[in-house]
Amino acid sequence: MLHASMDSHRNRAVYLWLLNVSMLPMKIIGSLTSPYARKVRIVAIEKKLEYEFVKEDVWSPDTKIAQQNPLGKIPALVLDDGVVFDSRVIVEYLDSRAPTIRLIPAGNRERTAVRTLEALADGLCDAAISMLLEKKFHAEGAVSQGWLDRQAKKIDAALATMSHSLGSSQWMNERAFSLADIACGAALGYLELRFPENTWKRTYPNLSDFYDRMMQRPSFQATKA
Repeated sequence: MLHASMDSHRNRAVYLWLLNVSMLPMKIIGSLTSPYARKVRIVAIEKKLEYEFVKEDVWSPDTKIAQQNPLGKIPALVLDDGVVFDSRVIVEYLDSRAPTIRLIPAGNRERTAVRTLEALADGLCDAAISMLLEKKFHAEGAVSQGWLDRQAKKIDAALATMSHSLGSSQWMNERAFSLADIACGAALGYLELRFPENTWKRTYPNLSDFYDRMMQRPSFQATKA
């Protein structure tokens, strides 16, 4: 009888420990200006998942990002049993963690369309960041104008494709709000932040209207740098 009582107390203690661990908030490691981290944070908010945002400057000599991501990049998602990195992997994990309000469609054709638009948006951000780093780490006379022009062409092509995909629809995926809207909205927000001189709002009025709609969502407002 004594053993049964001890087992009962032990099982209850283990249960409470597991319950407490499962209720611990996830940690998203990132920066306020990173479009990839913003995408992840928006997904978490839209999915109503609690998380702690931990700011990390990967360019600081004191950065500890390699402890979460051996590639030294943000964002990283810290869980109680491990770390997930790369924004595309993280958002898929978050979307699966809370099955309601799916942001990545289940159907193969729609899913592929949404992930392709996400890749397009991320590619736009890659090119924009590459332009910033070229100027950041090279003296004025050593900056490669050819490299800057190459990245600028990628941005222009991505914007044109994004505008064509949206057309006159409300959502990038036509039928409903999805990860494609989040990724494209975050990319446009990054252009607005880092390249305010870019004329995309005048050149593509449908993207300007789309971005205004995205900025009305609490998730976008809460993550604006």
